[in-house]
Amino acid sequence: MKQKLITCLVLLTQTYFSHSQQSHWKIAGDRLSTRWSQQVDPSNVLPEYPRPQMTRSNNWINLNGLWDCTILPKTDQQDLPATYSGNILVPFAIESGLSGVAKTVGKDSVLWYRKTINIPATFKNKNTLLHFGAVDWLCDVYVNGKQIGTHQGGFDPFTFNITAALKKGTQQQVTVRVWDPSDDGPQPRGKQIRRPNGIWYTPVTGIWQTVWLEAVPATYIVSTKQTPDLDQQRLTISAQLQNAQPSDKISVIVFDGEQQVAAQATGTTEAVTLSIKNAKIWSQENPFLYDIRVSVERNGKVIDEVKSYAAMRKISLAPDANGVQRLMLNNKFVFQYGPLDQGWWPDGLYTAPTDEAMKFDIVKTKEMGFNMIRKHVKVEPARWYYYCDKMGMLVWQDMPSGDLGNRWDSRPFIEGRGTEKIRTPASEKIYRMEWNAIIDALYNFPSIVVWTPFNEAWGQFKTEEIVEWTSKKDSSRLINTASGGNFFRVGDIIDLHNYPEPAMPDGSLFGSKQALVLGEFGGLGLPLQGHTWQDKNWGYQSFGTSDSLLLRYAGFMNAIPDMIKKGLSAAVYTQTTDVEGEVNGLMTYDRKIIKMPVDKLQQLHIKFHDPALVQMK
Repeated sequence: MKQKLITCLVLLTQTYFSHSQQSHWKIAGDRLSTRWSQQVDPSNVLPEYPRPQMTRSNNWINLNGLWDCTILPKTDQQDLPATYSGNILVPFAIESGLSGVAKTVGKDSVLWYRKTINIPATFKNKNTLLHFGAVDWLCDVYVNGKQIGTHQGGFDPFTFNITAALKKGTQQQVTVRVWDPSDDGPQPRGKQIRRPNGIWYTPVTGIWQTVWLEAVPATYIVSTKQTPDLDQQRLTISAQLQNAQPSDKISVIVFDGEQQVAAQATGTTEAVTLSIKNAKIWSQENPFLYDIRVSVERNGKVIDEVKSYAAMRKISLAPDANGVQRLMLNNKFVFQYGPLDQGWWPDGLYTAPTDEAMKFDIVKTKEMGFNMIRKHVKVEPARWYYYCDKMGMLVWQDMPSGDLGNRWDSRPFIEGRGTEKIRTPASEKIYRMEWNAIIDALYNFPSIVVWTPFNEAWGQFKTEEIVEWTSKKDSSRLINTASGGNFFRVGDIIDLHNYPEPAMPDGSLFGSKQALVLGEFGGLGLPLQGHTWQDKNWGYQSFGTSDSLLLRYAGFMNAIPDMIKKGLSAAVYTQTTDVEGEVNGLMTYDRKIIKMPVDKLQQLHIKFHDPALVQMK
């Protein structure tokens, strides 16, 4: 009876606090929203484990939810605020409706967060790690008033060991200071701009991915790196450790379901290369993933262990029967066709309202018959790439643009050498540091097959050097040097942007070393009343009905097979959804209407995969 009474009291307390939190939060503003925004519970926001590539799922705490927040003038003084003006729902950017605030911060102000957290007894005698999925842009983190670290970069995850800053008792206070100059600074910022218009969207400031705590032992695995070699039927895995001892060993086991297929142990500074006999190949039709267990062992005892996964797949170039370079997946030509995907949400901006919402875009893209997504000048949370891995969706990953200003002209295009921006040393350092961190964070996701360091000459600098560095950093993927123009004779891809009709690069201008790609085209607009962000909307070409839109789109699709015969290896249609003033999406911004029938889109795309279009050597 006593136990039942305690259980009832606990449930009543949880219900009270849940209702209390909800009473202090509501979606700010009255702009467009998705159906998932109504499912957002401030006491249980994006509760899914945020790091599917390296899981320790038993000892972690999600810190999403309501935090105190305030906006103060930017000064050199960094004293922690004595009072806060209200609440913000983390991890939604303060400019978004789902944050509950919907205010702009700007370069002359800073955004402060504060949250009191509880450290459970299970964390005792362990290291406590504080993880941030992403914070835009520059942040300082404090625990119990003590500054524990600074991070610069809006698109990469980072971690602080906060153990030394914890005080006696369970309650601890976390404070975060964020400054983001939006488009006033040289930092990577993608499509953000102070005054949204045209192809430029609302600023995103502050925490926009999950914040979480994790308990780990004194010696623990910081990261792993997994590289498949399909031709040699091998998988190479390494691990980075913290506080390793000389006698420690790294043990790696690979599973096909419950069946162990490979295992090996080595020293803590060495990689293991495992033979994967009769490897199951990851493909778009069968995206098979091997499970991996990596552990640190000391004197036969497991000190730390993480679980992950990997795929046996290969992306490469090879000439066809006419000597034209083709994009190859697993040593076979696959025409890659997908939408330009901005990854924006009317209610959450950079952040999808729920995990289901984030997955929805990928599911619908595949149902429409696309096999690739170009993630455009934005990086997604790790779970987005996990779903692409699980569904067999290829991903072309852009580096978010910043320090814009330079353009290209026709002479460099013809000569095969574009124009470049002269960046300051500080600007160069910012770019290099974040691009390096992004590649590190995303390296293990097999769905990613192409890196794109520059888009349309936006901030493009030292192209040959950046491409060479990127290729050396990750030789297992292809490099799309400069999507949309400003070409250099480096990298693996020549990428043309052309609106609205499909077109292809003139391969005769660049020799035969690179694959030919249509990196953007289309942009066919259809505004639908009740589903637009604003009254003034645009597309590269606008239509009044779904039927007229489909007719024009079908004409584009009918032109592509002939281009494939002539050498086109991939194409990217603009775009997955409407975004703010752009109404050229396959879906409306609120994801409530798909503008053309899914089955008809799928039928139009099937013809791209006819083996008769291309004869390989």
